[in-house]
Amino acid sequence: MFNDLILRALNGEKVERPPVWLMRQAGRYMAEYREVRGKVTFLELCKTPELACEVTLQPIRAFGMDAAILFSDILVPIEPMGIDLDFNPAPVISNPIRTKEDAESLRVVEPEKDLPFVIETVKLLVEKLNVPLIGFSGAPFTLACYMVEGGGSKNFEYIKNFMRNDEKGFEILMEKLSVSTLKYLQSQIDNGCKIVQMFDTWAGVVTPYDYDKYIFPYVDYILKNLKGAKTIYFAKNGATFFKSLKKLNCDALGVDWTITLEDFSVLTEDKFVLQGNMDPTILFAKKDVIMENILKIINEGRKIKGHIFNLGHGILPTTPVENVKFLVDVIKGEI
Repeated sequence: MFNDLILRALNGEKVERPPVWLMRQAGRYMAEYREVRGKVTFLELCKTPELACEVTLQPIRAFGMDAAILFSDILVPIEPMGIDLDFNPAPVISNPIRTKEDAESLRVVEPEKDLPFVIETVKLLVEKLNVPLIGFSGAPFTLACYMVEGGGSKNFEYIKNFMRNDEKGFEILMEKLSVSTLKYLQSQIDNGCKIVQMFDTWAGVVTPYDYDKYIFPYVDYILKNLKGAKTIYFAKNGATFFKSLKKLNCDALGVDWTITLEDFSVLTEDKFVLQGNMDPTILFAKKDVIMENILKIINEGRKIKGHIFNLGHGILPTTPVENVKFLVDVIKGEI
């Protein structure tokens, strides 16, 4: 039996319970993942379809999630654009983009040719899964942050200066990233992903004015042009951009834990199914506290257009596995 609960929820249908999956649900908190990861580098794991397929399936087997998310990394597509990428363990870029000429030197990704391992992983998973497969990408601005900063950042000086002081260079970079991201997500859809999510992890580091001017048009372009799948956009720390977000053409918005689902739904005029939004650190609490927070979020979710249960960001590596199982069992009514 194919479990289509999340697809029905994304259609805005009233469903028997909220579907549940967790961002980074395949990862270091699971012993099975650590066993596979111990044999290869992180990039090797992403680029080996059989291994990427295996770790994608692990949380589905262990917990019975209502969706699988393709195992990969948001930065994988920037390598074929011309970026020297490594993980140590955080991302490190040795040739950051700092000028218009740097941006001009980048090429647009052709997924089937440049990222065949991702497409092969999607095909393998579609054959094995009885739940929908979620494909994903980084959003253009989040990818640009890594590419311009050269890795992670606390203050994002380089990207903000580039954005404001070299608007043409920034525009060239964002246009190439937008076209590449659209092609990448569409290729995942064409090969079997029924849902795609775009992660804008660093959107929240800019002002609402800057979001509207420098970020929104590119996100809007991608979401308007994707065909054949349900779409989710997640801008972390993005609740203050509600005036822009409510104009987007997507099925669902991810919500972090800094705002309630009910309040965010009001701000976006109940236009979207919402996904989220439990603080990942709650999974370190006692079970009665976890239960209290789950029920609070589920009750909020009943008052809005539709709700997919998730965390407000990725699951943390030291999360107790038994608490993840408890969470999923509670949501599925098995406890």
